[in-house]
Amino acid sequence: MILSETIFFKDKYQMTHQIIPPLAAHFIWHPDDEDAIFPVICAFRRYLTRDIERPFSRELNIPTFLYSTRQPLLAPITPPAKLAQRDVVFLFLSTNTLMNEAWKNYIDNLPAYEGYAIVPVAIEREGQQHALTGRLKNLNFIRAFDWLSSPLSEQYSILMLSHELYRYGLNDIAPSHTGIESSIKLFLSHAKKGDTGLKHAESIKRFLDNSNMKRFFDANEISPGFRFDNEIENHIKNSTIIAIASDAYSSRYWCQREILCAKRERRPIILVNSLEHYEDRVFPAASNIPCVHITAEPLDEKNILRILIAALLETIRFRHAHKLLKYYQNQGWIDKSAQIFARPPEIQQIVDLVRNNDEKISELTICYPEPPLYKEETDWTDYFKLTVSTPLWSSKDNELNMRIGLSISDYSPDGYERHNQNIDELKRFSQSLVRHLLARNNKLIYGGDLRDDGFTQFILEEATVLRDRLQVDQLYVENYLAWPLHTKKENMRWYANYSAVVKPHKVAIPADIRDSISNPDSFLEPNCPENRYIWSRCLTKMRQQSVASSDVRILAGGKLENYLGKMPGLLEEFIIAYESHKPIYLVGGLGGLVKLLCNSINEKKITDDFTDNWQTTHNSGYEELQNIAKRLGHHADYQKIRDLVENIDLTLLAARAGLSIEDYQSLMNSPFVDESIHLILKGLRAIKNRGAVLDN
Repeated sequence: MILSETIFFKDKYQMTHQIIPPLAAHFIWHPDDEDAIFPVICAFRRYLTRDIERPFSRELNIPTFLYSTRQPLLAPITPPAKLAQRDVVFLFLSTNTLMNEAWKNYIDNLPAYEGYAIVPVAIEREGQQHALTGRLKNLNFIRAFDWLSSPLSEQYSILMLSHELYRYGLNDIAPSHTGIESSIKLFLSHAKKGDTGLKHAESIKRFLDNSNMKRFFDANEISPGFRFDNEIENHIKNSTIIAIASDAYSSRYWCQREILCAKRERRPIILVNSLEHYEDRVFPAASNIPCVHITAEPLDEKNILRILIAALLETIRFRHAHKLLKYYQNQGWIDKSAQIFARPPEIQQIVDLVRNNDEKISELTICYPEPPLYKEETDWTDYFKLTVSTPLWSSKDNELNMRIGLSISDYSPDGYERHNQNIDELKRFSQSLVRHLLARNNKLIYGGDLRDDGFTQFILEEATVLRDRLQVDQLYVENYLAWPLHTKKENMRWYANYSAVVKPHKVAIPADIRDSISNPDSFLEPNCPENRYIWSRCLTKMRQQSVASSDVRILAGGKLENYLGKMPGLLEEFIIAYESHKPIYLVGGLGGLVKLLCNSINEKKITDDFTDNWQTTHNSGYEELQNIAKRLGHHADYQKIRDLVENIDLTLLAARAGLSIEDYQSLMNSPFVDESIHLILKGLRAIKNRGAVLDN
């Protein structure tokens, strides 16, 4: 069922967002169980989301949400909202949840929507007692306590959670169905002679026979009188293929045919590389798919789990990609006539399309999941004038040639009490945003600190990788650095590591404090109120110059405490950009200061966090800084900030950004990275097309 709108709890989101993805995963746990279960949740999330350490990898892009609390006697503030066509809620249960009335009430009041599945996971045997009454009555639990203390606890957890995510998230389960009907079906493709492939397949078969997963092993399972070839191909049409590549595999006709059939039917496939000695020619069709390396020795339990996890996750990725791209196509993100592929296209697939559909190759449009291919990988598509695209990029995209200012920084997590996303979603957003902005020949303007794992590093590393992928000479990020930061030699050395993509701007000392600085070439520590005031003036000047040199400004994240300026950095950059009439994109759904700013604008009521009293209470030494700054006329005027924020015209804010007010409100509230980037690109194109005169 495609939902026409999304239901939100009023204290969680201000307005509905437009995009309703096919699947979202939610995780709920008691804080006293965190040591036992949170590492498992983190390991599973690494598979479900794009790995920020490997931003160009072709992994899953399923949104994930986290719910807990910092106070063990209290339950989470809100239940998981209905955010997707299918929401799968993993509920981790123990003595701590069973013997706590607040938690029992929270669990009993979990919503009951269509497409909203609760998967109870007992991490202690006592947790199963939740099935006796209430919301979870008579439900079967995942018995995680059976393996959590074993050396393979992470592997078993990921396998079990993956299978339930596949079952509830990507299948239509009628009340009359038995559970086994929604289980994954695996096709073991292997050489039938007695080599390594057969031995590995037999080991996997024995494991599957003791699980709730289904499998097709070999011709011995075909009923007498049925056509051998038809039976195999019919099984392939409904299966995920595990191709066990041994020394004999590629030379076997039926192994080749099984792979070709799976490719033709667009089925999920993984390759298990178990070569012992040598293969004179790897079968070309057995490429462009995930590969798991296994030694030629007998398969142990750990390696069987690795293979099955890879097969399950590729099945989820494959099915989810199809559903997501079809949904985006219905939303108009993708050409209505585009062919949807769950993998980047292969030339044989294009030949089959042209042959079967009587189309010209130059008239075909192919859409595949993010991220876009390397330039070298698209030489053949360019040669045939084939249009290839991802949801956020097309080979026919026009350049924007704009100077885009980025105001993105991290924030302190709240233990998933109110904001239910990990901060890595903000990093994932920054990586994807930078990739798509630079690929359209924009210059990025950033004023950030230089430290390992900081957002400046994320941005510059993404630019470095993209420069190599696009094979271009000029691909620059301009980074503004305030005094005294640019006096530190280690900062200049840090720049040197990214000299091919970064253009540093050293911002001079403001004139009004120049005489207060005895040695402009020496670093000044912000270790007293007077020095902190000097820092605040330098940071303000840096922000003014950075914003002035930008055509537009994009804001996301942002911390409210432990900063070095006269007010939180992103708040100051927003005020400077707004008063300069710059187009501004507020990405509020990813948390931090910008989320609170969006709430304040929507409600026309400033949040307490943007008041002098809150800032003084939560930031040591801030009152002394404000007193000095007020005496010299450069303090943070929170009454002025209140008047500005509460009187912002949202219609004007949206119009400047090239968006409708509905789109802008979606941008302010969406928790989804792809939707946020899509809306930003949509607004930038509108600004470019209308020929707006941008302030510089």
